[in-house]
Amino acid sequence: MLLRIIIVDDEEKMRYILKKALLKVPGITIVGEAQNGTEAIQLVEEVRPDGVFMDVEMPEMNGIDAAKLIADIDPKCMIVFITAYQEYMPEAFALYAFDYIVKPFQLKRLQETVQRMQILKLDLSPSIPKEVLPHILLRNKEGMAVIHPRDIILIQREKRSTIIITKKDRFSTTETLSELEEKLPPHLFLRSHKSYIIQIEKIKRIYPYGRWTYVVQFEGIKEDALLTKEKAKILEDRFYFTIG
Repeated sequence: MLLRIIIVDDEEKMRYILKKALLKVPGITIVGEAQNGTEAIQLVEEVRPDGVFMDVEMPEMNGIDAAKLIADIDPKCMIVFITAYQEYMPEAFALYAFDYIVKPFQLKRLQETVQRMQILKLDLSPSIPKEVLPHILLRNKEGMAVIHPRDIILIQREKRSTIIITKKDRFSTTETLSELEEKLPPHLFLRSHKSYIIQIEKIKRIYPYGRWTYVVQFEGIKEDALLTKEKAKILEDRFYFTIG
């Protein structure tokens, strides 16, 4: 499975070393390079990579701040920090970074990360909206829409919009996840991640994603969601799920 990667580092020599190392792993293509966080955000919007290998300390915008904005543009973009400083690790994983590699790194360590990324690469192909279903009143660009809550399988942030996904439909609303969370019945829905709300009854499978997060798959749709460790505990305690 081909993994599309961008490299972000303010040192040209380090970008070259990282690019050379990554290209030794089968199934990798480098789709762009940036020398600071601002350029990285522009690249993510332009080329929509599967992952970003990024330094932390850079001019104009550092890697931590860039990661926050990248997560809003594309929550499933896998961010791997590569830095000489270990002290940023807690903040990086608080942003649900896929991995954190300390320079100087071993090629084997890099290969292991890439292989896990390849295994967990997510299919983000959108389905085509067909109809709007009744019951909850929602705002969208055209005005208002209604939908029954049990028809909602997944709600996610995507390209700075809120997308509601049912088995047959996919459409955008101007409402935030927090606003929708207040409208939805709490016994059916869980805010699994800052970028996702999931319907509990539609969960098909949960499996690890990186070190601090899980992937949730659903019945009836090919899209999936992220689940943090904290929310996984709620899922186990409140909804009696067993997560291995």
